[in-house]
Amino acid sequence: MPVSCCGPSRRTVLGALGLAALLPATGFAGVGRAQPTPGPVLATDLEVVTVTDTVAVLTWTSRAPGSAIPVPTDGELLLGPADSSRPLRPVWASAGPTPFHYAQIDGLEPGRAYRFEARSAGVRATPALSVATGAPGTPEATATFTTAVPPPGRLLRTLALANDAHYGETVSGLVAGGLPPGTRQEPGLPPYPEIMFDAVLGDLRRPDRGADLLLLAGDLTAEATPAQVRAVRDRLDHWGIDGQDYLAVRGNHDRPHPGAEYADCPAVPGATDHHDCWSEVFGPRQQVVEHELGGLRILGLDTSALDGAGGVLDTAQFDRVTELLRAEPDRPTVVFGHHPVTVEAGLTNTAGPGFVLDRDTALRLQRLYEHAPGVFLQHSGHTHRTRRTRPDTACAVEFLEVGAIKEYPGGYSLLRIYEGGYTVNFYKTRTPESRRWSTLTRAEYFGLLPEYTLGTFADRNHVVLRDFSGLT
Repeated sequence: MPVSCCGPSRRTVLGALGLAALLPATGFAGVGRAQPTPGPVLATDLEVVTVTDTVAVLTWTSRAPGSAIPVPTDGELLLGPADSSRPLRPVWASAGPTPFHYAQIDGLEPGRAYRFEARSAGVRATPALSVATGAPGTPEATATFTTAVPPPGRLLRTLALANDAHYGETVSGLVAGGLPPGTRQEPGLPPYPEIMFDAVLGDLRRPDRGADLLLLAGDLTAEATPAQVRAVRDRLDHWGIDGQDYLAVRGNHDRPHPGAEYADCPAVPGATDHHDCWSEVFGPRQQVVEHELGGLRILGLDTSALDGAGGVLDTAQFDRVTELLRAEPDRPTVVFGHHPVTVEAGLTNTAGPGFVLDRDTALRLQRLYEHAPGVFLQHSGHTHRTRRTRPDTACAVEFLEVGAIKEYPGGYSLLRIYEGGYTVNFYKTRTPESRRWSTLTRAEYFGLLPEYTLGTFADRNHVVLRDFSGLT
């Protein structure tokens, strides 16, 4: 989401505040440290986050009635086939009392509809006052979901798509002029970007995620200071190997900066008042990251401008992408970069068309993809939401924005490539500390953040058939 110089216009801010004023006040206030409360609880914020062919992940929160105070309770999930009249049976129970429930159910049958009921202390969980989860027909409103039918053939590769860690940030949710009120970490707790980033990295090493490669699409730092860039790189190198376990490109927050704090970093040619601390640690500006994985081509784009929030590709970088795609137009290819590309992305994000890749470059890129049918997905960050948008040309490419690491919904997507297609699933992180912070930041933008960033169930979970039989 936009902050400081990179935020939306005053009109956008005022519009969001006006919309917030029309919403009910209850249920949208921030949450503090969990406190035991006697008596009944309110089980709310129910979300069917992830549904694959065999797995479902649901989250919800238990609170004190009439309050935003989180209440630790036991949680349970009951499940049964939707076509059965038998009572639902318990399939998951929390390990102990918590306000922030994360239920993962494994071993489901592909292509089957299930009924469910989530509970906190025996109280049935309901969705928040939100179109995203409360509208008719959503899994949360119907209390049913249907598992996916995976593409045919073997699972070949699993890529993790993540972005927007904002390492070094101390206030989450600011837009402009200190409004709307931001969210700070509680004194004595670790910085929230570190909690959330570590939760993603830890998750990807667990057997039930099994990512082969992590693609980081920018805004890894808050303002690309020397300390922030080094801290991110140290954390990544403790976790894996650059070019083998992860690939990273910069976002607008990682751009060169002016000022004394940056003076010891390399000067930007032609702009000697700007110094580029990212380049010392991750690589030069406006260069394509090129990688190959079992026949799959991965191209990372540096779409950051020297100043401002919008996206650009300079001539040399665009020419290199063109050269690579024209040389092997049919080779299966994933592209990732910070800024979204489509007109729809520009019109539907809170900051407007100037927040995405510049219009001329975006159209040229999509026309290039028309003649490179191997390109099948482009992963972007920047908007902090999970959303697919339509291409503006006849290219057969999925343009996918992925929710932020650093705040609600707090997670990443897994792109699983099979011989006969691919699946995309968004996952929230699941450590107790990350679940707490993710729930806390639901209150950002006067409670509007979930409405904007969660995305539809289909945006978060979908299957695409395509021939990848040539990959290994």
